[in-house]
Amino acid sequence: MPANLLDQLRQMTVVVADTGDIESIEAFAPRDATTNPSLITAAAQMPQYQSIVDETLRQAKELCGPEAPASAIVSAAFDRLAVSFGLRILKVISGRVSTEVDARLSYDTGATIAKARQLIGLYEAAGVSRERVLIKIAATWEGIQAAAILEKEGIHCNLTLLFGLHQAVACAEAGVTLISPFVGRILDWYKKETGRASYLPEEDPGVLSVTAIYTYYKKFGYETEVMGASFRNIGEIVGLAGCDLLTISPSLLAELRASEGVLERKLAAEKAACASVERISMDKAMFEQMHAADRMATEKLDEGIAGFTKALETLEALLAARLTSI
Repeated sequence: MPANLLDQLRQMTVVVADTGDIESIEAFAPRDATTNPSLITAAAQMPQYQSIVDETLRQAKELCGPEAPASAIVSAAFDRLAVSFGLRILKVISGRVSTEVDARLSYDTGATIAKARQLIGLYEAAGVSRERVLIKIAATWEGIQAAAILEKEGIHCNLTLLFGLHQAVACAEAGVTLISPFVGRILDWYKKETGRASYLPEEDPGVLSVTAIYTYYKKFGYETEVMGASFRNIGEIVGLAGCDLLTISPSLLAELRASEGVLERKLAAEKAACASVERISMDKAMFEQMHAADRMATEKLDEGIAGFTKALETLEALLAARLTSI
């Protein structure tokens, strides 16, 4: 009798938990875990994690001093809350946690670098090596340039909100550690654009996009890891079996674990190395040209930054309200 799909997937792909819910991470025992502003905001509202929120607010209050205005305390706590969740997550996984830079800095290279250094500093002050942390940055041209500088400092980056090959190529040229192409959000765009209700895995636009990126990387020997993200169904995950990493929500992890059958490897470096692919000469002008020509990538990147920004504003309001009871 074959093992369930999750166990089989783990034989060919590193499985990562896409959640801020520590209990779910413990349940599925992934090597790595990823978070984003929406996930941290959701977790911060769960009753079982109020102690993390309250402790972070108390630390911020102590740091700012007794006379500090509430806005200053909330700002200090906001910067530290994702790290507080990351530190808890690192206690239950063996690998890395991804922690995201403020999405509102996505088009500011200098501010992104400063925030990334601050986040790593908080982790290191808590005794965590930077080797166990990936700093998530939106894959704008400015974000990619920030990542290039950070990687040279030994600060490893996970470039997120990635929807097009041009973003992936620029990330690889910048020497980033890992990228997170968004499979499900690409599918969402095409379903809305075409009016189709569904796609088979082998024709799913998100699956095809990640397959093309994986093939390009392996063909030309880039070391940047490809981690498919933002899945809508297990068919997309099955369609990318063999990818370097896949970050998967708890609900889809549970579905994979409950599903039986034989899982076929779809992506392999050896096969990609033989593919007929043309190399792209990437610079800022080419990036901007390709981005402007890719309406899906342009719209989804803008939408993603706006969505994460909204989540951050919700989190700031939540912290402000919680501070009154501390």
